[in-house]
Amino acid sequence: MTGRGIVRASWIGTTVFGAGTVLGVVAPDPLAWLGFAVSLALFVVGCGVFVWSFALAVGRSRTDEIAVANLYLMSGAPSEVRVQLFGSLAVEVVVAFGTAAARPYTIAATAILAPVYGVALCGLWAARYGTFPPRRPAPRRK
Repeated sequence: MTGRGIVRASWIGTTVFGAGTVLGVVAPDPLAWLGFAVSLALFVVGCGVFVWSFALAVGRSRTDEIAVANLYLMSGAPSEVRVQLFGSLAVEVVVAFGTAAARPYTIAATAILAPVYGVALCGLWAARYGTFPPRRPAPRRK
């Protein structure tokens, strides 16, 4: 599988996120800050990766026809990669909403920010390895 490191990073981040936030919900007095720190770290890393993936896509857009929806929905990715990355993202979303529902109005609710990490890694994989149709020449103006 191409881009195995990105898929691995996605599942590692998802696992750390799940463990940290669940511990923060189960034992909020000593561990609430752990869940908060993990959620915030994944959000910040996700923002950076998001910008990086977009910059890579902009570079490729000179030769390839790339739309933002195709980039982050991974239309040019093999199904094995899509299943892995979207599966990881789905787990992040479920954990985030579950955490926010279990401890609303607390720092645990910041878990809702973490899935930015999963979306960003989808975009990074597509920007680096995705297949897109060649760019069509722009029509001539009269």
